This record gives sequence, structure tokens and C-alpha cells, in this order.
Amino acid sequence: MKIQAKICGITRLEDALSAVAYGADALGFVFFSGSKRFIQPENARRIIQNLPPFVQTVGLFVNESAENVQKILATVPLTLLQFHGDESPTFCQQFHRPYLKAVRVQSTDDMLHAFARYPDARAILFDAYVDGEYGGTGHCFDWKMLPEKMAGHWILSGGLNPDNVAQALHETGALSVDVSSGVEESAGVKSPEKMRQFLFACQSNC
Repeated sequence: MKIQAKICGITRLEDALSAVAYGADALGFVFFSGSKRFIQPENARRIIQNLPPFVQTVGLFVNESAENVQKILATVPLTLLQFHGDESPTFCQQFHRPYLKAVRVQSTDDMLHAFARYPDARAILFDAYVDGEYGGTGHCFDWKMLPEKMAGHWILSGGLNPDNVAQALHETGALSVDVSSGVEESAGVKSPEKMRQFLFACQSNC
């Protein structure tokens, strides 16, 4: 089965087009102003307008107000929402869009609880816990904490890069991965070569 890969933290059109050319299934746009990869909604819209039609576009939010989420949705044509903060199930559901719920993993129970709490999420995204930071940290969590049986779809994230993604896929059995800092030259600026290597490693594990 094909490994699905999302490149998150896109801020430049050239990076988006390179990611798609090398086989990315989805691109992530960070609308959290506290992130070094924050993108203005209008800039995200311009990038997305230049993408092929079947690329998933994901908007990442962290404890954002519902009003601001709606404003961004009115500007940016997103196919998926990703909530990376402490959002409640009710908050996530109110936009009537498919969504991913990120969990900053500290224990196996965190992962099991997420499936129970967000049963209508399209998938649960497992990321490393770093105090005060929401994604793009470059840190892995202990993959041994992953439950033997998952109650739904899930995405592996946290510290992935071209050098460890093949091992991560082998050890965890993940079918979907998310990468940000692991394919960058600097925050928000992707490396075409790192993206190529990362996505090739994913495709080689099909």
C-alpha cells in the first residue's frame, strides 16, 4: 500500500511545486502566528491556486478562535483542517470540514484517549511533546509507545527526516507520515533535495 506523505509548513510556491513533483500527497499551511512557519492566508491562497487538482491542502490551527478559522476558510481553499492545540471535539466539528487532530504524545494512553475523544476525526496525528511548542520541533517520540491496535486512522509525525523515515515506517507500520523541519534548509524554507529523499524513502517502502 502506498505511503501517504504530507509536507507541512509550506510558505513558498516553489517549495509546494517541488513537493508535489516528488510525490507529496498533501501540503500543510500553518495559520498559527506563534510559528516560524506562519503564512498569511492570502499567500496560502495564491500558492494553492497554482497546485494540481488532486493535492490535499491542510490548514493547521493552534487554539485559534472560531471566528478566525472561519475567516481563513473564506479565503483559503482547504480540503482538511488540522487542530494542533487543545481544541475540544465540539470546536473541531463546528466547521463541517474533515479534520485531523494532533496529539503531542507523552504516553500510550494519550493516543488511545484521542481516538475515543475525537471519533469523527479523519485521522489522529501523533507528534512529539515539547513543552510550549506545537509541531515542527524536530523531536521524535518513543515509537514503542504506539498501541498495538489502533481504533482508527493515524499519522506518524515528530522528528521525521530523510535519514530515519524508512526505519520509522518499518518499526511502526505507519501508512501516513507528516514532516516539516526534517526537510528544511531553514524554518519555512524547504530543501528540494531533502524532500526528494524523504518522499523517495516513503515510496520505496510501499
